[in-house]
Amino acid sequence: MLRRSHYMALGAVALVILVILNLPAQSASRLKLAIGSLFLPLFGLATSGQQAAERAADTLTPRSQLVRENEQLRRENAQLRLHAVQSAEIFRENARLRQLLGWQQKQPWKLKLAHVVLRDPANWWRTRQIDLGSRDGIRPDLPILSPEGYLIGRVGAVSLTHSQIVLLGDPTCRVAALVENEARDTGMIGVAGPFDGSLVEMSFLPPNAVLKPGQNVSTSGLGSIFPKGIPIGKVVDFRPVEYGLSMQARVKLGANLSSLEEVWVLFP
Repeated sequence: MLRRSHYMALGAVALVILVILNLPAQSASRLKLAIGSLFLPLFGLATSGQQAAERAADTLTPRSQLVRENEQLRRENAQLRLHAVQSAEIFRENARLRQLLGWQQKQPWKLKLAHVVLRDPANWWRTRQIDLGSRDGIRPDLPILSPEGYLIGRVGAVSLTHSQIVLLGDPTCRVAALVENEARDTGMIGVAGPFDGSLVEMSFLPPNAVLKPGQNVSTSGLGSIFPKGIPIGKVVDFRPVEYGLSMQARVKLGANLSSLEEVWVLFP
């Protein structure tokens, strides 16, 4: 049931419609324009809201596309980091090789640079393999030096393209050496220590050898393999052996045998 107020409102609307219909054409047009101007801001607001919603919908990117773009950026970032690491490593290697070349030009010996390509698993630190062989002029017993010029061993077996080097401390790599003191005491570099592979024993030193920790040890030139004057390392300590008939010293090698990447092959 409609209330009385509803009937009055309907009557008012009907009256307004009758008045508008009976007005002259010019007056009716003015009245319609006035009524339209009242509702125009509402229509404009609705239109603006619809246009903003459409623009927002156009600018939104589907989630799947965002995931693909994010993954692509992650891969590109990883590649850039890899290139940066490779570039830094190439720069360091070039600097190292330039330093080696400069050192080689100052030496009285003929030297050829080789790269260490394999550590022998059967004898984990006393042998290595290098990428030079008989076709490069390599032959057994050629001395091997570290990049800094310390003696590290000799060539053992040789194939066409590769060679095995035997390092100091191996029982098959003995070197006639001398202590750089006033007496120029000589002895023989032999096997490595049981606990520290960077220490080797120097035996057959004279019983009256004048030894001190820190003295330099180099090749003596005796024998036919190692030229005289190649540095080996430094005296660490010493003790009498064989009831005092000779002295034995421990020598700290100048080269780090566990981190060799390049070596020099020496051609006497």
